[in-house]
Amino acid sequence: MTEDRGLASWLQLALTPGIGAATLRRLLADFGLPENLVGADRSRLERYLPGTVIDALNSAGVARAVEQTLRWEQAPAHGVVTLADATYPKLLLEIHDPPPVLYCNGRVDLLNRPALAVVGSRNATAQGSSNAELFARAFSAAGLTIVSGLALGIDAAAHLGGLAAAGSTIAVLGTGIDRIYPARNHALAERIAAEGLLLSELPLATPSLRQNFPRRNRLISGLAHGCLVVEAALASGSLITARAAAEQGREVFAIPGSIHSPLSRGCHALIKSGAKLVETAEDVLAELAVYGRAVEAASRGARPPFAPAMEPESPLLPHLGFDPVDIDALCARAGLPAERVTAELLRLELDGRVSALPGGLYQRLS
Repeated sequence: MTEDRGLASWLQLALTPGIGAATLRRLLADFGLPENLVGADRSRLERYLPGTVIDALNSAGVARAVEQTLRWEQAPAHGVVTLADATYPKLLLEIHDPPPVLYCNGRVDLLNRPALAVVGSRNATAQGSSNAELFARAFSAAGLTIVSGLALGIDAAAHLGGLAAAGSTIAVLGTGIDRIYPARNHALAERIAAEGLLLSELPLATPSLRQNFPRRNRLISGLAHGCLVVEAALASGSLITARAAAEQGREVFAIPGSIHSPLSRGCHALIKSGAKLVETAEDVLAELAVYGRAVEAASRGARPPFAPAMEPESPLLPHLGFDPVDIDALCARAGLPAERVTAELLRLELDGRVSALPGGLYQRLS
């Protein structure tokens, strides 16, 4: 993290009304370190800033906000990362408007790990949420950190999948990092803070404001090597993330769905515009550079750095023949409840080991 004396100067600039991220970057280009700027003569500052902004820069209100943030930063697992820090995410430096300051709660090391954004509808179907969690778990097992926005639906399922394996997850908030939105995801946010990372560019105590969420989405895509949209309507905010990903030069992926489902139309629109159609986790991994390096390492006899962890053998496989069978028969054969059988069948289908047939039947493929 930035040393405290430097951090106070960064915060003084970042917390001053009227000094946005773009203005702050321009000021730093001319003044160098923030302490040079906050210590500059008023006459020099007036060449760059209106008098009202200079007054705010040195106001008691900004001083209190800086002091409160420095106190917050002293708590375990809390941190403030600035553009001057070695821990600042390198992928964010590639976007055209990287935030000068990031507020963190959790594992800051995840900021520079290979990552994949997984986003989608807040009003997800049960199938969409299951897909998001299972795909995210596979990516996390392959060493990718799952980045999403802590929303209900697909985002929450993606975070759960990320937490289930080694890659973990980053939740990018559209509020101050000390404000969790939506409240229904408070327990999930606490778990992410303990095992993954909560992240925000907004000052402490910033409430849930509609205009902050679309801007937040550029960070979700910017932190990742690619963006997977699991389920989305045509007006979904996740399409904003996908567009940001494309503009940032990231790979965009989408899972297709029924032509009759409104929550598939956003994904279909992305595929029509050039997003890669995804049926399995391997479809995504094969496109990412990190996976290519893993395959190259494996060809040299080295252990792939992001090789997927082996999933435990399914308890259903011994009871699945190559003839079609329904769920009731599988429950009876395996002695498992229908919920467990359904979840296992979905996992096996995603792995390409089982095929779903018309009439609610399933057939083993391998």
